[in-house]
Amino acid sequence: MNHDEQAVDITGKAYNRGLMVLVLLIGAFCTILNQTILSTAFPALMNAFNISTSTVQWLTTGFLMVNGIMIPVSAYLSSRFNTKLLFILAMSIFEVGTVLSWLAPSFAVLLTGRLIQAVGVGINMPLMQNIMLTIYPPEKRGAAMGVNGLVIGLAPAIGPTLSGWVIDNFSWRWLFGMIVPITAVVILASFFFVKNVIPNRNPHLDWLSVIISTLGFGSMLYGFSSVGDKGWTDPVVISTIIIGAILVAILVWRQGKLDEPFLEFKVFESAEFTLATILSSIVMMAMVGVELVIPLYLQIIHGMSAFHSGLTLLFGAIFMGFMSPITGNLFDRYGAKRLAVTGMFILCVGTLPFAFITRDTPTIYIVFLYAVRMFGISMVMMPVTTAGMNSLPYQLISHGTAVNNTIRQVATSVGTAIMISVLTNITNSNRPHHALLAQSPLQYKAKMFDATLMGYHAAFWFAIAFAVIGLILTFFVTSGNGIHPRIDSEDIINDKGGVN
Repeated sequence: MNHDEQAVDITGKAYNRGLMVLVLLIGAFCTILNQTILSTAFPALMNAFNISTSTVQWLTTGFLMVNGIMIPVSAYLSSRFNTKLLFILAMSIFEVGTVLSWLAPSFAVLLTGRLIQAVGVGINMPLMQNIMLTIYPPEKRGAAMGVNGLVIGLAPAIGPTLSGWVIDNFSWRWLFGMIVPITAVVILASFFFVKNVIPNRNPHLDWLSVIISTLGFGSMLYGFSSVGDKGWTDPVVISTIIIGAILVAILVWRQGKLDEPFLEFKVFESAEFTLATILSSIVMMAMVGVELVIPLYLQIIHGMSAFHSGLTLLFGAIFMGFMSPITGNLFDRYGAKRLAVTGMFILCVGTLPFAFITRDTPTIYIVFLYAVRMFGISMVMMPVTTAGMNSLPYQLISHGTAVNNTIRQVATSVGTAIMISVLTNITNSNRPHHALLAQSPLQYKAKMFDATLMGYHAAFWFAIAFAVIGLILTFFVTSGNGIHPRIDSEDIINDKGGVN
């Protein structure tokens, strides 16, 4: 059978796959952009609502928590509801939250809007990945996921730069207002171009598992996201992480006892999937932590504005976006191993010089090194994820997507927490005594700069450690593109209604 023939939905009706993917990509871009769009807007929001730093941080912490809680539920939702309805529902929920945030008269309303947005994003992110894995045969999924990676990599990286520009030239409200009409067009277009491509069934929903999952992942995400503010020794941080870990362990145990699990952890019986999840999580930890630390270094050491510090990351983000479809095509031709080994090696080489930066390091040098890192990441992230998904039987793909995205979300919080806490602790332990400020202000300032640089060096060494561990693991990636050996791709497509 020729996979280049007309695509059909689950009823056998032909549809335009290109237009459907375009609608999905634009919708995903809007939703994923919101993860980082407020990163440079906090000072403006603190002034607008007269709130503290710890309070305004909830706009990000709360968003990530709800997002992380919703992702495990996505496997059930994609099986229970038809694709078109679920996508429209996710985008509509996101639109309601965006409008509420845009018009928010108080911080409480703004936070509520952000949490509603997060529900939509938590459904939409894994749903899009499921759709892309369904409508393309396994041997073409690399290119498809590469395009998907363009959005996943580009949108959050553009957020800080776009946020800084909007704050400098307009009101913070337009961070949400500009997304409202685009999302409305996506919702309207989805009625015409998004089709039902994922087969539905009526799975039993174990509500106790939903509650345990929500409390477990929510508690862990809250604990790790609070480390930067409270430190690792804070009782709230320790207790929420421990409680979360215990509840997640109970969740895993319970799923093994159920005939119809809420979240199928049998996906870890595939060694390829397990390794892919670990690798993609390590890459996320190395990427997001450094994305957070570099702007801090540029603002504190180089005295840059938030907008310009975010702008230095833009070239690397665009580079990653440009490379993602290319590496996707290379994956389809050569498999994941060579790409992953090369990519992790480049990531290690690109991260190492950051451990030796000084107060005089040229900004263009930072821009170049960051772009090198993103080039390496683009060769690892989507190829290993796609190989991991290809190793799963079709019926486990939605569960694999949910598990992979959830673990990456937790890993991102862990990586950020480690990087920020190392940066803070090393800086504080090396800072000069306050008495020196009165005796010799210039000497105090110089020593403070040195202490801050030590903190950055230590944080970057941790990023290097993540990258080296990832490099070692890439040598265990199997050759080829990970297509499940017991399933013929044409049978999958014919039985499940993806592509004819």
